[in-house]
Amino acid sequence: MSRCSSAGWADDASAAADRQVTTPGDVHVAPQMPTPIDGTLRQFALRVPDVIDACSGIMVFGKRIKSLVFSTDLSIIRNVNADAVFAVYPFTPQPIITQALLMASDLPVFVGVGGGLTTGKRVVNLAMYAEMQGATGVVVNAPTPGRILNRIRSSVDVPVVVTVANSDTNYRHRVEDGAAILNVAAGAQTPEIVAEIRERFPDYPIIATGGADEQSIRATIRAGANAIVWTPPTSGELFRDVMKNYREGKPHP
Repeated sequence: MSRCSSAGWADDASAAADRQVTTPGDVHVAPQMPTPIDGTLRQFALRVPDVIDACSGIMVFGKRIKSLVFSTDLSIIRNVNADAVFAVYPFTPQPIITQALLMASDLPVFVGVGGGLTTGKRVVNLAMYAEMQGATGVVVNAPTPGRILNRIRSSVDVPVVVTVANSDTNYRHRVEDGAAILNVAAGAQTPEIVAEIRERFPDYPIIATGGADEQSIRATIRAGANAIVWTPPTSGELFRDVMKNYREGKPHP
């Protein structure tokens, strides 16, 4: 048994009480976030811009999602603090790629299932298979016909994310056809389109690309986006800085 004086014990107890607040039911809650925990090696990791924390987030299966990292690079996905992965790519979707992403990721993954290059029944089948593999949601591109969107919605039990690429989109039709979430990816028009959708559908979940800097992210959030898709630097860009240091005889940045 450890030995300590009653005075010392009282001091410790008093200090502990100062660090806690009492809530109804005698539940003690720490008044602030404790010191962050970072490993020596994992300190070199990607962090999404802090400004993204200002958005409300979207609740998906009980998890609040504010930030989604736009990447299919497994090394990026394993070393970023985003809330989820937004895994779409310019080729026809392949289940083996989805499987690799889901096996490697420790985050919820929203996977692209086509709608542009890949069309028709194949899109529906890819969506169903992605759900069976464990995807949190499926993403379809802007050209996806309403009838295909409706078939996907009736075939899967995960959110169907529908991309909006320009202001000519009939938002109501996309919602009625089965969009659970609208993903606005309209370049410089993104904040304007987000604001337009928000005015028409005050409570509808909207995710949007944040743009190149914090100013554009703020503008998109102020327009009404609930979550932001963030594009990280590539592995090549990150490694360029590492190699520059090594060539100059400096340590890892």
